[in-house]
Amino acid sequence: MVTLKEIAEACGVSATTVSNVINGKAKTSEETRQRILEVIKETGYKPNIMAKGLRIKRSRTIALIAEDIAQFTSPAIIESIMETCEKMDYRVVVHNLRLYDRWQDTWYGRDDEYHSVIDPVIKDVMSAQVDGIIYVAGHARIIKTFNKTTELPVVMCYAYSESPMIPSVVIDDEQSAYEMVSYLIRHGHEKIGFVGGRIDNIHTAQRLMGYQKAVFEKGLLFDPKYIYYGDWSRKSGYEGAEKLVPQGVTALFGISDMMTGGIYDYLYEKGISIGKDISVVGFDNESISAFFRPQLTTTELPLREIGKKSAELLLDKLESHAKGELHNGDKPEVYKIPCKMVIRQSVCEKK
Repeated sequence: MVTLKEIAEACGVSATTVSNVINGKAKTSEETRQRILEVIKETGYKPNIMAKGLRIKRSRTIALIAEDIAQFTSPAIIESIMETCEKMDYRVVVHNLRLYDRWQDTWYGRDDEYHSVIDPVIKDVMSAQVDGIIYVAGHARIIKTFNKTTELPVVMCYAYSESPMIPSVVIDDEQSAYEMVSYLIRHGHEKIGFVGGRIDNIHTAQRLMGYQKAVFEKGLLFDPKYIYYGDWSRKSGYEGAEKLVPQGVTALFGISDMMTGGIYDYLYEKGISIGKDISVVGFDNESISAFFRPQLTTTELPLREIGKKSAELLLDKLESHAKGELHNGDKPEVYKIPCKMVIRQSVCEKK
């Protein structure tokens, strides 16, 4: 492995000069700077991150705590976080809590089970001399794990923090649902069924708010009989369609593609043609949505953007503090990242 001293000797300069060039603090000629950079490139020299961290009391390591890396939202978020951190010369250590694999959806309100898993991980993270933490949730809710007494900077990803000192990065559920329902209304639909997830879920609540906002702005009456609450499963999508179609709806909004698969099942059984007799839209743009027939109009989650923004918030704060600068990240906010509609063949004009 090439050392910094060897780079300096090859260039005929001091090790300090090489270090300054690497850290962007060079007080040398452009010719010397370019020669150093060329030698670094030729030799494949990599700075000793751990040694550098010891000198400045930073490890340039980020702890990423994921509730479950198997959740369909997690891989893209985690990849984006790691990519962003690596570009800034930070390592990422991933801790997978496996909450959904352990207990499916039965752990949400069971603090003892949750803390039996998260507490040892936090203890390990705190003893590992990392610079900060990014917590990647499996679904949006208010998380109370971290607060103002937490010793390290934290960013909450795909969920909300109870602490006003911790920034949160989430999808814009309300606006995205508003745009989808407005799209249906522009196609002449006034009786729109809403097939939601759990009634106490933040995603469900905010997507319903978007639905209501679109209906209100178009001068339509909100009718509770067009609302159904399920449990995010394909079966509950089937049951939602079974309840709402007899009410005379001309369009169905399944707020997850998984539930929308159940809507398709019901309509197929009843001989109702999607995209001709009735319109159906979903949410999430999971890979399965492109294989529905007809292909499903849905909403794509900005997962990579959420990961990138979460990493940028934490790294920007770490870099600013290292330079002794004040930073607006000291006044955390909730950052809502917009989704994007994916128009396919499952929507028709109301006859």
